[in-house]
Amino acid sequence: MATIKDIARLSGYSIGTVSRVINNHHDVSEQARQTIEKVIAESGFQPNANAKHLKQTASSAITIFVKGTQNVFLEDILEKIQLQLRNSHETATVIFLDEADNEIEAAKKIETERRPRGMIFLGGNLDHFRKSFSELKTPSTLVSADASEIESSLLSSFATDDYEGSYAALELLIHNGHTKIGIIGGHMSYNEEGITSARLSGAVDCLKKHDIEFDLEKQFVASRFSMDDGFRAAKRLLKKYPDLTAVFAHSDMIAIGALRAFTDSGLNVPDDISLIGFDGIEYSRYTIPRIATIRQDTEAMAKKSIDDLLMRISYQRNGCHEFIPFEVISKESIRDIR
Repeated sequence: MATIKDIARLSGYSIGTVSRVINNHHDVSEQARQTIEKVIAESGFQPNANAKHLKQTASSAITIFVKGTQNVFLEDILEKIQLQLRNSHETATVIFLDEADNEIEAAKKIETERRPRGMIFLGGNLDHFRKSFSELKTPSTLVSADASEIESSLLSSFATDDYEGSYAALELLIHNGHTKIGIIGGHMSYNEEGITSARLSGAVDCLKKHDIEFDLEKQFVASRFSMDDGFRAAKRLLKKYPDLTAVFAHSDMIAIGALRAFTDSGLNVPDDISLIGFDGIEYSRYTIPRIATIRQDTEAMAKKSIDDLLMRISYQRNGCHEFIPFEVISKESIRDIR
């Protein structure tokens, strides 16, 4: 990892000048500032990992909001984010919220009471961000959801492209001959243009591309991102659509619950019903059968999120938005019926 000495050497300026740029001093020429900041960005220098070289003002910890108390995928990202923060000599406070809670309202309260240096949202409802993120004043990062539509210099986001990931999941099922497909998902809403949930929208558009009819009322059941809710949702789906041959679950936790529901109903996966999830959590590797999934790169998501947030805390830069590549994992839970 680059040090302040490396930045001085690469930029051609003294350590003192580099230090003044890092600490936002005004007695630095604009040319020097731009050159040094360019070298810092290109080298991946982490100011908080080199705290002994900086004179930071005292402030409170970074606050992490985790949306959902049973979401194993977010817990996996949380663990990796906490490791990244420890490696950067940062402390963090973690707050768990129910899936139905308003994370922005919770953040406004924390911002007033604790004045955190930065905030991280693991999961979130974009409606809440649209309506009131502008009321926050703290550099923030939304992880696992794309917030590129939110116009705020204080917000970054790092996520898998949910639309493309879901599209790929349906392509895999269709490639294996499935046309009677049910979907078990999380948040879903409508606007004048149609479905706004990216994971549902990607799946439906893939079906349309292949001229496969999809009846939302018959083939879709909403669910929280938990095994228990996935189990109940799968039972409801079987009653509404008993002819289905495959199911796309919007998370691996939902898929695991659905797997149990199908087994309890006397159905075999994949002989009777094929199944694919989304996330790539560790648990999906140990189910019987192993569940096919869209694997998200949580390691890259965590690292990029922390690198970006710490940089913005130090330099007051604008936020950015990036999709992290996903991987289609075809496992034992899909049967080719062509």
